[in-house]
Amino acid sequence: MINLFVLQNGRLSQEQVEDRNELLQYSNPIWIDVVDPEEEELLWIKEAFGVLLPELDDLGDLEASARYFEADDGHLHIRTDFLLDEEETSRNVRVAFVMTKQVLFSIHDEDLPVFRLVRLRARLRPGSVSNAKDVLLDLYSTDAEYSADALEEVYENLEQAGKRVLQDEITDHDAEEVLETIAKEEDTNGRIRRNVMDTRRALSFLMRSKLLSDEQQEEARQILRDIDSLENHTAFLFDKINFLMDATVGFINLNQSKIIKIFSVVSVALMPPTLLASIWGMNFRYMPELEQTWGYPVAILSMMISAMIPLWYFRHKGWLSSR
Repeated sequence: MINLFVLQNGRLSQEQVEDRNELLQYSNPIWIDVVDPEEEELLWIKEAFGVLLPELDDLGDLEASARYFEADDGHLHIRTDFLLDEEETSRNVRVAFVMTKQVLFSIHDEDLPVFRLVRLRARLRPGSVSNAKDVLLDLYSTDAEYSADALEEVYENLEQAGKRVLQDEITDHDAEEVLETIAKEEDTNGRIRRNVMDTRRALSFLMRSKLLSDEQQEEARQILRDIDSLENHTAFLFDKINFLMDATVGFINLNQSKIIKIFSVVSVALMPPTLLASIWGMNFRYMPELEQTWGYPVAILSMMISAMIPLWYFRHKGWLSSR
């Protein structure tokens, strides 16, 4: 799918291109966004604008030389990760940008919330963008805002998990759910950190290219300052995640210790009766009490008393308390 954007009265106007002839009708677009394209659509763009866009399979190269460079034809090539934070999971989606003097080309395999938000703002706010470089900077600025919103959600989810951990009584089932939440938020926080770090590198490359105006340079520096604050917040959240993880595992260990304590108390309490039963179970010829009619009840009573004495002692010391 090819989305073509032209500037009309200071606003972005979006047109969805269905065939090659429609693409040739527009002579002055400032942004062409290509989502999960077919080979034929990439060929249309090459014929119409002389720009060869990369294949989606080629977007995974992490080498800096392959992600940020200026080609021989003067076109800037940038590969950037954008965050896609969904309810069940989050992931980073690689987007390839090719910027000519007049047009910004972007290609990715699925539509992203950041791109939808930029399109909406550019349609509603006149003068927000004036050229292709403004569009690219607006995408990075909106991506920083989107990452900040995702961080706020991570913090709220961790706050709820912390309340469950610090409640009066936490069961193993509750601890399991908390650990699952912590693991999910840790993954999201890591992806956000990777996303803003990647945006920082892309902005640094743009600023070094000296293609930005003074106003655009200042906007790029402001985005970098926002990214600095986001990176500090991700570090804080990593510390919070580690604390909650240690606290949850600690409570799990306490619950297991309570179970082990019960078995230990039972084992110690049964040691004296076991000793008495072993003595009376010896095959000596002369054991007078075995010949008496009161021998059996006395033996049972002795074993019961010998078991109760350790239990009374443990209770007196407070070792049987659940806390």
